[in-house]
Amino acid sequence: MLVSRKWLEQYVDLNNIETNDLAETITKSGLEVEQVHGPALAHEKVVVGYVKECEQHPNADKLNVCQVDVGEEELAQIVCGAPNVAKGQHVVVAKPGARLPGGFKIKKAKLRGEASEGMICSLQELGIDEKYVQDEFKEGIYVFQEDVKAGEPACPILNLDDEIIEIELTANRSDCLSMFGMAYEVSAVYNKDINLPNPEVQISNEASSDYISVKIEDEKANPYYGAWIIKNVTVKSSPSWLQNRLISAGIRPINNVVDVTNYVLLEYGQPLHAFDYDRFGSKEVVTRLAKDGETIKTLDGEERTLTSDHLVITNGKEAHAIAGVMGGEESEVQDDTTTILLEAAYFDPGVVRQGSKDHGLRSEASVRFEKGLDITRVKEAATRAAELLSELGNGTVLGELEEEGSTDYTPEVVKFTQDEINKKIGTDISTNEMKSIIERLRFDVEVDGNSFTVTVPPRRNDISIKEDMVEEIARLYGYDNIPYTLPIGSAHKGGLTRRQKLIRETQDYLQKAGLNESLTYSLTKEDWATKFVSPEIKSMNTEPINLALPMTDLHSHLRLSAIPELLSSVQYNVARNQYNVALYEIGSVYLQKEKGSQPEENLRVSGAVTGLWENHPWQGEKLEVDFFVIKGILEGMCEHLLGRNVEFEKADLDDMHPGRTAVVKLDNEVIGYVGQVHPMVQKGYDLQETYVFDLNLDQLLDQANASEKYRAITKYPAIAQDLAFVVDRDVPAKQLEDAILQQGQPYLETVRVFDVYQGEHMEEGKKSIAFNLVFQNDERTLKDEEIEEARNTIVKYIEDNFNAVLRG
Repeated sequence: MLVSRKWLEQYVDLNNIETNDLAETITKSGLEVEQVHGPALAHEKVVVGYVKECEQHPNADKLNVCQVDVGEEELAQIVCGAPNVAKGQHVVVAKPGARLPGGFKIKKAKLRGEASEGMICSLQELGIDEKYVQDEFKEGIYVFQEDVKAGEPACPILNLDDEIIEIELTANRSDCLSMFGMAYEVSAVYNKDINLPNPEVQISNEASSDYISVKIEDEKANPYYGAWIIKNVTVKSSPSWLQNRLISAGIRPINNVVDVTNYVLLEYGQPLHAFDYDRFGSKEVVTRLAKDGETIKTLDGEERTLTSDHLVITNGKEAHAIAGVMGGEESEVQDDTTTILLEAAYFDPGVVRQGSKDHGLRSEASVRFEKGLDITRVKEAATRAAELLSELGNGTVLGELEEEGSTDYTPEVVKFTQDEINKKIGTDISTNEMKSIIERLRFDVEVDGNSFTVTVPPRRNDISIKEDMVEEIARLYGYDNIPYTLPIGSAHKGGLTRRQKLIRETQDYLQKAGLNESLTYSLTKEDWATKFVSPEIKSMNTEPINLALPMTDLHSHLRLSAIPELLSSVQYNVARNQYNVALYEIGSVYLQKEKGSQPEENLRVSGAVTGLWENHPWQGEKLEVDFFVIKGILEGMCEHLLGRNVEFEKADLDDMHPGRTAVVKLDNEVIGYVGQVHPMVQKGYDLQETYVFDLNLDQLLDQANASEKYRAITKYPAIAQDLAFVVDRDVPAKQLEDAILQQGQPYLETVRVFDVYQGEHMEEGKKSIAFNLVFQNDERTLKDEEIEEARNTIVKYIEDNFNAVLRG
């Protein structure tokens, strides 16, 4: 909300209050001030000038020499190149010594031999954004349209000396989406009187009901609708004061009719709409829910397809507006409009929100309707608009509002005691002071002893329970005035829990392994929500949870896997020529085991890697990432957490390469998977070979070692032996490794595959796997006989159980 100080001063006396102090006080009372803007220009040497003479420059075709009255004894000669400068105009003159926005200082000068004592200015040169400049002044200087006096300061007339307070409102304070609301707030904070206008309109004997009738088909969606006919209106530019008010609030002036409706929207917080009565094409207004497939072309020129969730304003046949959202192009007010159908209505917030969301239209009107209006002020706002249209457009207001529905309102009543408030705030506010605070808010209050009964005005729809009044009294009493106390009790040293430490250790390990941490959204789009889901989660038959009101289609569902978003991050980097990308993420997925139940969070560790894993150009070494690089990282991570390794078992999973994918098992239970993304899926992401992993970190943490384990360094030598076996190609190396380790006890420490060969000189369907075995005893040197015995036991077992042949 942009609040003009000069506009606010019309309602509340702000003398002797600096704008920055006002902003700080407003913030302390509960409304967050984001920024104070301005003044844009407040220089005393920027004045109104009157062009008495305007002659062609003798030495330049596109320049004019003007004699300008700037309120001094002698005329100022100014050379001006604007195409629209002419004799008899009142213009803005920056005299020598003036400094314009951007640091541009005005000096006396000679232009093509002619003296120039200042500059005749355009609005853009005065710091006004071009989007607010009227079309006729965009290519030239500004010419005043109302009576002004030569020599008087121009900045106040153009509102350039105003200061704008930008306020970030919370969703509950919709009452402050209007100047009246801000006036109530400031008057309460400073305990000052408030002076609001009391609109009065002269009406003709002719009745609006002779021209229009109103019918509401759905009173829940549209509790009240009023229509007023205003004849003989002259559509023209609004006066400067009205344009200034709109510009200060960030709204572009259009014409006096539209500007009046926008002005009242800002003043009262009540959206209004003006139809061209003759283009409306009917003597009746019917509000109803739209028909599925019905269409309307809105003011932005777009054709909108409606559904039965949308409320429309019709002429009995065709829709002429989406209620509370945007009007229709067909009945738009234009330069030749003479008769206005003025709409003043109250629409259900939910219906307006649905229409705004479905059509992607977020207007000043819809924002206010969505948050709820003061229904008791709808007619008053209409009266204010009719008054201004009569004054600024010379319109004739016909009779009274033609209306349907009711503006009746049952106020909220909140009861509490003095002790209840003081106990919750931690204060000792007296009964009289508490009553004074409530009266400053302009709430009706009755006091019986120390019991309070407060009747809440309809403008404050955020007040309904006792706790709301606690907040109101606390913020006006002053948060700085609330006494503070130190905590009672003994202090305890802080620290990380075991789980937190293990998560950090996991992060450290992955970062040291060469991966970079990524943080992606927990929300994903619908078609990604079921992609790359780990097998153990799929077996639960859980469905992704969709949001009731997603902000965008890209974030509509809670994720079951982080992999799609990680792949999107990899794609983003590769598209920007970062071809070697290694990302990991530790985050939750959301499992709903029963429909409608609260989802459970499962902490996962996931990753996506593509490109070169090692790149040493000087040595001519390049190593592309492959399955075994990622498998090795996961083995190291699990070894670090568990003190033992996990198992990898070949698997065929959706969206994964069928020959380069494995599930990961812990104690024979699947906890995730690792592998290459399917080539067709890679192509969809515009990626080369990319490998991913996704593990259940919760399960790993539950079984992680509680304490560090250390082993003394032995002084006895280790003995290494190599064994190579020829086996069938489909025999996994892991099975042989586990068998060797089991048979080689008690002295076999490690078994490591160091070579796999298949091809020339190898029988068809066979492969050779070579293992390095390390034997060691911490208490003595092993004997050759012991090594030989273990070796023979291993060889015999492998040959008998795996149809293997010892190669070497």
